[in-house]
Amino acid sequence: ESCGWCSDDFLTVGESKSARCDDLESLKKRGCSEVENPRGKIVINQDKPVTNRKDKTGTLKPEDITQIQPQKLTLTLRSGEAQTFNLKFKRAEDYPIDLYYLMDLSFSMKDDLENVKNLGTDLMTKMKKITSDFRIGFGSFVEKTVMPYISTTPARLKNPCAGNQNCTSPFSYKNVLKLTSNGDEFNQLVSQQQISGNLDSPEGGFDAIMQVAVCEEHIGWRNVTRLLVFSTDAGFHFAGDGKLGGIVLPNDGKCHLQNNMYTMSHYYDYPSIAHLVQKLSDHNIQTIFAVTEEFQPVYKELKNLIPKSAVGTLSSNSSNVIKLIIDAYNSLSSEVILENGRLPEGVSITYKSVCKNGVEGTGENGRKCSNISIGDEVSFVISIESQKCLDHGKPEVIKIKPLGFTEEVEVVLNFICDCQCAVDGEGNSKKCSEGHGTFECGACKCNEGRIGRICECSKDEVRTEDLDANCRKDNGTEICSNNGDCVCGTCECKKRENSAEVYSGKYCECDNFNCDRSSNKLCGGHGRCVCRKCVCDANYTGSACDCSLDTSTCLAKNGQICNGRGTCECGNCKCTNPKFQGPTCEICPTCPGVCTEHKDCVQCRAFEAGEKKDTCERDCSYFQLIKVKDRDKLPQPTDQSFPLTHCKERDANDCWFYYTYAIRNDTKEVYVVENLECPAVPDIVPIVAGVVVGIVLIGLALLLIWKLLMIIHDRREFAKFEKEKMNAIWDTGENPIYKSAVTTVVNPKYEGK
Repeated sequence: ESCGWCSDDFLTVGESKSARCDDLESLKKRGCSEVENPRGKIVINQDKPVTNRKDKTGTLKPEDITQIQPQKLTLTLRSGEAQTFNLKFKRAEDYPIDLYYLMDLSFSMKDDLENVKNLGTDLMTKMKKITSDFRIGFGSFVEKTVMPYISTTPARLKNPCAGNQNCTSPFSYKNVLKLTSNGDEFNQLVSQQQISGNLDSPEGGFDAIMQVAVCEEHIGWRNVTRLLVFSTDAGFHFAGDGKLGGIVLPNDGKCHLQNNMYTMSHYYDYPSIAHLVQKLSDHNIQTIFAVTEEFQPVYKELKNLIPKSAVGTLSSNSSNVIKLIIDAYNSLSSEVILENGRLPEGVSITYKSVCKNGVEGTGENGRKCSNISIGDEVSFVISIESQKCLDHGKPEVIKIKPLGFTEEVEVVLNFICDCQCAVDGEGNSKKCSEGHGTFECGACKCNEGRIGRICECSKDEVRTEDLDANCRKDNGTEICSNNGDCVCGTCECKKRENSAEVYSGKYCECDNFNCDRSSNKLCGGHGRCVCRKCVCDANYTGSACDCSLDTSTCLAKNGQICNGRGTCECGNCKCTNPKFQGPTCEICPTCPGVCTEHKDCVQCRAFEAGEKKDTCERDCSYFQLIKVKDRDKLPQPTDQSFPLTHCKERDANDCWFYYTYAIRNDTKEVYVVENLECPAVPDIVPIVAGVVVGIVLIGLALLLIWKLLMIIHDRREFAKFEKEKMNAIWDTGENPIYKSAVTTVVNPKYEGK
């Protein structure tokens, strides 16, 4: 979309043809005065306003009602440039409705049939409140008339119901009543219907739906709102189930009604769900599934696959069917969903809905508006874009329509494939090698058999393949490395917007701007880019000239490079010993400190003691030792211009000694205090006496505490005894073991005489 073609006749001989096609801003910067930049456009061919019936009376014919605006547009598309237009939709008041009631007449629906017999007049009464132009029809279905769906024995074919039940012969689909505005006729014909029967639970409802959709003349559909009420208490067979009955031919999606009966149920398989969706959409039929609660989950999943459909819960005897139909119709009619036909290759379409009160819709990727009442007006912003030019010369047609409605918008697509300057070309122009081509849009379009920028070469002299081969590096597939044009076997390199950036080389394989960068600078700012490789200045190396050869940044404080523990690479130290770190390898986190490192040598040389006492001369002669009398005589860091470390260490006798370690003029100096600081020897006698006295005192204290506790315990026990003694009550009765010395004998014969 942002590209243009420079048609000026000003390009130099060395400039390639590809330089003419570029970004518009780039062409203007290069001074191009004539830029071909064709743009797309929109022409509205038919724009009849939507119907407003508030001020009108009487009934309008369906063809006089307009619910969608505009009706036809012509779009001219350029690749990459979207064309956007507004589409308006308004639900018309008193819009005609055709309703076809398709009912399952298997035996389980017997009580439902009784309640549907008066459906015509009752539904007419209710629907008159919605529209004055309402028509109703009726059809029924059972199952395919082959085994194993029904019993094919003669008796069962005549009466498929068990016992003394009076049933009609099974059938696949029957169109009982064509759409009519006579509710009494509906009641009369439906009351004459009889229940039939089949063997399995799923029914052949899909066969019936397909015939209702495609047999428009038999059903009597008008170009108005079309509702199909599908009433059943069972599941459904679909494509593939026909194999059970030996039926393998796919459903052809055509009308096969003879005498209002479906005659090919034994020949064609059930339709697939996708096939039904296509036919229902093509014929603008909105489906209402009135099913029992048991099969609600199944039909809700089916609803998700069929646009503009609804599911209602049917009572066990269909007594609520009228309320169900009205509720489902209100639900369906309150939604507007746009759909479009097949798009040409490379063409895309996007939608944005502006619903009631200017609220942006979010459903169906901008295709949907919900909660739309009669008389409400909504709009859609539709963008159509093509990513390629369809140059077959024929316009493409896209049709956009609201689901469930017959009205549609016809969009005619034309494609811009050429510039206007091509029409005004100069044939056999002298500018093209004395008449070997047409000069158009500022360039030569060569005649048959001629090639080259100005048609200077003949194909007869050398084959085009040979010429192209001369422009391919190493027999590759890229001509001029994709950075130029092959003109008569020679590469003409492209020009860059920045004149300082150039392609070069026999095959335009080199350039001076695609080298490695460092710090966002080409060749780090320290070199030149030559054929995609950096040529570095002095003191720099590396693929991006980011490696400095200067070693001054690697010098340590002691004047050595990397402290003698590494190598200087690109101005940075790379430590050879992994223990050392830092900019100049001076840091060793795991090494002992300076004081610990020199402790043993200082101790052996200053005090002739320590672990290196025996090897002192050999191991510890690397520094100059200077003794001072006290700590105040030691050098201080503030007085020195060289690094100085103060140390305090302890020997094996727990004596402290103090010293400093410094490096001055490459000489290591150690100043040490000549006297040790040793702790005083402890007095043993007072310590022992104190320990003995302490033990004795602690023992006496423990004895006193024990004695005190015993006294307290005894006093408590005695007090308790005294209390029990005072409270004791002594028994004054005789001793049971005491026997008196006096014996009294009573003569039994004596009677007191």
